[in-house]
Amino acid sequence: MAGNDSVMVDPSSVKNITIYTRNVMDFPPMKAGRPRNPALDEALLSTAARHLGEFGYARMSLEAVAAAAGTTTPSLRRRYRNKAELVAAVIGSLRVEEPPAGAPTPRAHALAILTNFHHNLRSIPAMAILGSLLAEQERHPELLQLFKTRLVEPRRAMLRAALAAGGFPESTDFDALTGMLIGSFYGAYVTVAGVPDDWPERVLHVVWPAST
Repeated sequence: MAGNDSVMVDPSSVKNITIYTRNVMDFPPMKAGRPRNPALDEALLSTAARHLGEFGYARMSLEAVAAAAGTTTPSLRRRYRNKAELVAAVIGSLRVEEPPAGAPTPRAHALAILTNFHHNLRSIPAMAILGSLLAEQERHPELLQLFKTRLVEPRRAMLRAALAAGGFPESTDFDALTGMLIGSFYGAYVTVAGVPDDWPERVLHVVWPAST
């Protein structure tokens, strides 16, 4: 037909074309995302701990924590979905030193535990954090429970074991005795004088005088 520009191609003139196929499993896997920055993780948790102690849970904000840590709110939210999750991570990250092992006597062991307890609660903002968690216990009881499990109960268990090895009368209520010793720290904390430097020895001496 006139005007038809179709071209007839001789099949014998076409060279063979080889098509190579490759299994997708042969390719290296793609990375899921940018690797976490440990330095930023640490900065976020330390900043959040400070803000929690200074402002309390209610006034603490993810935006302020991110800005103070030198990052963005979306970057923080990729790690922690909400404020409760961030605070839970803060509690879990609190570095609590263990009391020295190998005390020569049960009393020396009990004193080492109380001294360690005294040091830890002074070196980290534990009391301020505890106050914030107590204020939020109706809305976020899981955070206070985590604080108890992470910081309180292990020390109580160690102190109770040291007391039980000390030759007290069989009728001794070691749970009550443990609560009295540790509770005296909180009692002294809210006084005008505060917790004295020699609190561990003074409080232990009341119930367990040093041998002369």
